Amino acid sequence: MGHKSYAEFALHSTMAASPEVVMSFLLEMSKVVRPKADQEFEVIQNFKRENSGDPNGELYPWDEAYFTWLMKSAKYKLDSSVIASYFPLQQCIEGLKVLVESLFGVTFHGVPLAPGESWHPDVMKIVLHHPTEGDLGYLYLDLKSRKGKHPICAHFAIRGGRRVSETEYQLPVVALVCNFSGSSLAPVRLNHSEVETLFHEFGHALHSLFSRTEYQHFSGTRVVLDFAETPSNLFESYAWDYRVLKTFAKHYSTGDIIPKELVESMVGAKKMFSATELQRQILYALVDQTLFGEQPSTGIDTMAIVADLKRQHTSWTHVDGTHWHTRFSHLTNYGAGYYSYLYAKCFATSIWQRMCQEDPLSLDIGSALRTKFLQHGGAKDPADILNDLAGSGIVRSCHGGIIPDITSLCKEMELLKC
Repeated sequence: MGHKSYAEFALHSTMAASPEVVMSFLLEMSKVVRPKADQEFEVIQNFKRENSGDPNGELYPWDEAYFTWLMKSAKYKLDSSVIASYFPLQQCIEGLKVLVESLFGVTFHGVPLAPGESWHPDVMKIVLHHPTEGDLGYLYLDLKSRKGKHPICAHFAIRGGRRVSETEYQLPVVALVCNFSGSSLAPVRLNHSEVETLFHEFGHALHSLFSRTEYQHFSGTRVVLDFAETPSNLFESYAWDYRVLKTFAKHYSTGDIIPKELVESMVGAKKMFSATELQRQILYALVDQTLFGEQPSTGIDTMAIVADLKRQHTSWTHVDGTHWHTRFSHLTNYGAGYYSYLYAKCFATSIWQRMCQEDPLSLDIGSALRTKFLQHGGAKDPADILNDLAGSGIVRSCHGGIIPDITSLCKEMELLKC
């Protein structure tokens, strides 16, 4: 097929353009994150030794989740049920409404469903309406779990926007589907991870709803692989900012606004061991690129490759006989594409710090996000979109491809070298 590997085939039309560019980016990230990840490993190892009574105890990969949870719990004393009490589902929907009204100057309200239009009574239909432009698009919200429903959280483009004539535009129609649990006796309350997921998927939905491309095949999220997750990652940041949360996060029974101190503790817990988590994501992307890269005709030993990559690029030892990569589902449906999550994280962090952090609900910033970013879909080169939106330096040229600038991500994660 004219390509040396599946990775080369999959990446030739992306921002990165080639596996060599992706590997250059990942190796740079690995080098930058390593000092802080090593420090975090030492902290976790010392904690285990102090609490296990074994001063020479080894730290194994399966220890990480348990001991980091213990350390976060001891430092921040967070109670997931207390946090969830401030996030009733209806209030979270109100938060989406506040966000689009404040940031973009559009209204967000329910409209009646026509007979046969809905696939379940839980489904709500929302219209986004601009005071001078009229209706912008329609959003179906299907957020509660139920028997037989696919257990995912995702955005689906039902119909892309497109130019029909000089005076008519086909409005986009999208669905935001989640699986938040609750019952008639106990209304749905979200843990903060679910709130973050809701805002993530809403970022995808807004990409589709604000898109104004000539052709529907360029509408919304129909963009190159390593740009697609940028809006969703950007809108995750809104779910962590107290200035946004205080507009809707209210206690389900008292109506009290979520305390600022609680949000600060949540943010602190998120940042704790963040280098370890980033290092793991880099490892996943390196494994993905290597397994889908150029291979010898004699075949490869995948277990040896994964073990070597873990030893080289993480602070943790590889334990022989463990084969975690056999359950890494992205290898089967996202081959050679896992790096794109890290690209998006870098892009989104840069946009947030350069534009949104000072005043996250600014109408001027929202106007720029809409007109310079979201409305273009896949009809404009993503590097040009990013430079026009956030200024030069947000992307860098590398061996014929594009890689993100990592400075903003380094700053957010307080990495030692950046």
